[in-house]
Amino acid sequence: MPIQGMDGLSRRLRLVVGEVARRATAPLRRFARGLRASFEPSADRLAIAPQDLRTADPTVAGDIYAGSFVFSGQVVECRGRSPFDMPPPSDEWARVLHGFGWLRHLRAADTPIARSNARALVDDWLGLDTHPPVAWEPDVASRRLMSWLAQSPMVLEDSDAAFYQRFLVGITRHVKRLRIRYGEEPDGLPRLKTAIALLAAAVAVEGFRRQVKTAMRRLDDELKRQILPDGGHISRNPAAALDILIDLLPLRQALSARGIPASAALMNAVDRMMPWLRFVRHGDGAIALFNGVGPTPTDLVATVLVYDDARGATHGNASHSGFQRLEAGRTVVIVDTGPPPPIPVAQAAHAGTLSFEFSSGTTRYITNCGTPFRPLPQWRRMARTTAAHSTVVVGDRSSATVRDKGLVARLFGPVLVGGPESVPVERQEADGTVAVVASHDGYAKAFGVLHERTLRLSAEGDRIDGRDRVVPLEGGNRPPFVIRFHIHPQVKASALGGGGVVLLGPDGEAWEFRCADLPAHLEESVYLADLHGVRHAEQIVVAADAGGLGEVRWSFHRTAEPRALRRRVSL
Repeated sequence: MPIQGMDGLSRRLRLVVGEVARRATAPLRRFARGLRASFEPSADRLAIAPQDLRTADPTVAGDIYAGSFVFSGQVVECRGRSPFDMPPPSDEWARVLHGFGWLRHLRAADTPIARSNARALVDDWLGLDTHPPVAWEPDVASRRLMSWLAQSPMVLEDSDAAFYQRFLVGITRHVKRLRIRYGEEPDGLPRLKTAIALLAAAVAVEGFRRQVKTAMRRLDDELKRQILPDGGHISRNPAAALDILIDLLPLRQALSARGIPASAALMNAVDRMMPWLRFVRHGDGAIALFNGVGPTPTDLVATVLVYDDARGATHGNASHSGFQRLEAGRTVVIVDTGPPPPIPVAQAAHAGTLSFEFSSGTTRYITNCGTPFRPLPQWRRMARTTAAHSTVVVGDRSSATVRDKGLVARLFGPVLVGGPESVPVERQEADGTVAVVASHDGYAKAFGVLHERTLRLSAEGDRIDGRDRVVPLEGGNRPPFVIRFHIHPQVKASALGGGGVVLLGPDGEAWEFRCADLPAHLEESVYLADLHGVRHAEQIVVAADAGGLGEVRWSFHRTAEPRALRRRVSL
């Protein structure tokens, strides 16, 4: 076995041994923390309610009052029963229900009926004898605690003393449980969200104020570990920063309102994630579809970016997170130039190394398939394959593997394993032209080849030149490979003579694809990152036979400007 393979195996073994040891000692830690928690004070008075920045829709309040709960694209009609008594159609639906994020819609309605309904639903939950396991998953419990704190002015308005006391008992129960079990949640976002929720509770509840220092230190540790120097997250999910900032920004405001200085780690993390969010955003405001990103709440992105005080120019090189951004004129190209993330945070990672997306203005032309919004396990698994990305697929296999069985999967979930270990990247900028040359060894063990990709964006932003090379190692044979370019469903694709393809955007802008070495043809594809479900799409496919051509050159060239721009020019 190659030394590189042995290194990968030893790292995986250390992770497994470490996780087994952590779980084996969890009961002892839980006992010790529970003993300490029994001597700590309970929630006595809410001093502040952190703001909820998420978009609210008051019309949803009417649906909830009517007993219609629409979560994750699924509907449950309660018909007079409590939603907590209804069988959930999926775990995803149940997680949203028990997370209580939907309380913001009732607050937006700002009516006595909505406030009364919110209070009754919270009281229903507090009165349950038992809760389903998903209700106490760390990220669900953290979301519920944050939602209760943020919406407490609405929930507690016009309430009696008995309900107020039950509500405080519920807050205490959440804080103690999350503190006792801290560190047992999955690594990555769930652990970071728990740390944010615990600090928010310490700031918001007067009786928990002496826990602020400990909670701040816990959050600092996670921010330093999980937020990379360029602002990306260790999971390599571009949208993770949005998920974090939407809770971190109100927490920063609450700290200021209570006269508690925010830590340097918290401030630095916010300052790094703001430009990162602009880095991974296309012209239409959507986040690039890499490593688990689904539909983008563009209004939420805009809300978060309002808090960006620096508003500096977007950088092009995010080497720590493993992404490159090429931008000129109205054109944006975003490239995945990193290996899969560490196994403990690879539950949603995709095998998309060296895939890219490009947009012009507010139109996305070439994308990856993305992750479905609705709970569709079969599509989610497909979305993680290399074939679901705009890159090269060698031998009809993915460059990394989803492991959903065996010991590693039982310990960490359906993680991405194997894949590229070395992804060297070179960025070149001259006279306004930007180029990225990168390669990866994800196919070295299976086929003995490297994939090298070059992308070059012209200074005017009207041309993208690409070159894909499949290079055999040590004189080996070259297997067959396919280059895929997934087309966004809002773009109309038509075949041209000579093997070309024209892409027509909804605003009349057109781009022509040409491959200098092999014919291109259109095939069916799917677009998964849509709130309304799976959408039909198309893809450009260029196929190379085994032992044949090892270098393929291709290009996208703008052939027509948007109609609005053409009208301005004619005037």
